[in-house]
Amino acid sequence: MNKDKMVGITLLIGSIVVILVYGWLVFLSEYWKIVLQLTGFIAVAGVFGILAWIGYTLATTPPPKPIEEIEKEIEEELKKLETEGKVSTQQGVGTTDVNKQERV
Repeated sequence: MNKDKMVGITLLIGSIVVILVYGWLVFLSEYWKIVLQLTGFIAVAGVFGILAWIGYTLATTPPPKPIEEIEKEIEEELKKLETEGKVSTQQGVGTTDVNKQERV
């Protein structure tokens, strides 16, 4: 049996055992009140803990650049590439012909 199946079977059996023990604690034991209080507290604390984490992340993350600024940067880079391309093609006409002949 491979490792994934063993992990799956272990999770299945463990979950069923936890469900049965929790059901017994809530419905058949004298500690039902504290079990329900702890369950409620853990659930609420978990949900609001995640919300607090999201809020903290939103508050501390810097805002993204505006699209206009990104577009200007892209245009500037394209202009640089165009001017570099024109200069290199003017200077390297002979070398490109040699390279083409070598490849053939």
